[in-house]
Amino acid sequence: MSVKVEKLETNVVELEFEVSKEDFESAMQRSYIKNVKSINIPGFRKGKAPRKIIENMYGKEIFYDDAINFVFPDAYEAALKEAKIEPVSRPDVDIKQFPTDELNLVLTAKVTVKPDVKISKFDKIDAKKPEYPVTDEDIANELKSRQNQNARVITVEDRAAQKDDVVVIDFEGFVDGVAFEGGKGENFNLTLGSGQFIPGFEDQLIGANIGDEVDVNVTFPEEYHAPDLAGKPALFKVKLHSITAKELPELDDEFAKDVSEFDTLDELKNDIKAKLEENNERRAKQEFENDVIDFIISKMKAEIPEIMYENRIDELVRDFEMRLSYQGMSVEQYLGYAGMDMATFRGQFKEQAEKQVKGMLAIEAMAKKEKIKALKDDVTKEYKKLAEQYKMDVDKIKSFINEEDLKKDIITNKTIEALLAMASGEATEE
Repeated sequence: MSVKVEKLETNVVELEFEVSKEDFESAMQRSYIKNVKSINIPGFRKGKAPRKIIENMYGKEIFYDDAINFVFPDAYEAALKEAKIEPVSRPDVDIKQFPTDELNLVLTAKVTVKPDVKISKFDKIDAKKPEYPVTDEDIANELKSRQNQNARVITVEDRAAQKDDVVVIDFEGFVDGVAFEGGKGENFNLTLGSGQFIPGFEDQLIGANIGDEVDVNVTFPEEYHAPDLAGKPALFKVKLHSITAKELPELDDEFAKDVSEFDTLDELKNDIKAKLEENNERRAKQEFENDVIDFIISKMKAEIPEIMYENRIDELVRDFEMRLSYQGMSVEQYLGYAGMDMATFRGQFKEQAEKQVKGMLAIEAMAKKEKIKALKDDVTKEYKKLAEQYKMDVDKIKSFINEEDLKKDIITNKTIEALLAMASGEATEE
């Protein structure tokens, strides 16, 4: 394939490539087969007119649109591969030369590509792995959590509400004496001290008894999601219907037997400590990795096209929408509850998207600089690991995960590990 590349501006190129007369003729025949059933020609049953007759009557151009759509994807991918170009935007396609009996179809595609990335020279990576030792307080907090999970809920009738009690309330909120939308609820379960309501709301219910009607005075935070309420004082009229509390089990060997596979409380504590140490090690490594990548980003020079950030925001939004769908909620419903529009919602992902794009480009540049490759043995081991992880045959995993995509992941992981080793003093840059 003959491919010409012209740089139009920073990170924007125009590809010019041909589709052979033979390939385009095959596409024209496919277009004819697709469209003939909807074409009426006098003297022929609908859908039975020969292609030559249709072309003589309407011109060959009648089949061009679909024919070009048929040939473009493969021709475009081949052109990208030959030109060694990695696009980051959808192509803006144009026809430079229509096909004839003597001439090939010539197409152009204007596309944004990944930027040139340079990493400045550095002697060492300024990052250090943090340490998070497990304390007795950490173990005690975990035991407290398990106590709460296994607590017995009891109805309270002989005392006032206390912190950590669950109260059932009716409430209605007023600003300047007028009830506001979304400020009313009935038979609402509220854990006092949970921070679920506006600061100060829950504290004013501590000490209330069943049947009490309480005036709760609060001020909405300045950054409250509803602009018409932000920073304004409000009165909530609250009626308390019931109080329940948790009765915690004793922390002893019997508790350990009830909540775990261990026979003694000491064994349970040792297991909790081991698991907390594993979690702290993962946390420390992740923070270390983030600091290392931040350092490499600080040494990176690149003019990053805005479309790369927008593409990443699109992906983050889709991930968020998927998580919402698992909860039976649409993004439109979420935006309504949160009181924001889509532009504001997308803006929340901007900083995260920019950092992730920069990190990806920095890691790719370091992989190229350090000549890090995904070897055949690496690919084999990774497929086997995934097969064991998902309890599937290797061939089945291969049908789901493209080898080129897997290689990119392997190179990324090997590069990060190399950078972590470099930062730890286990390896040095040549």
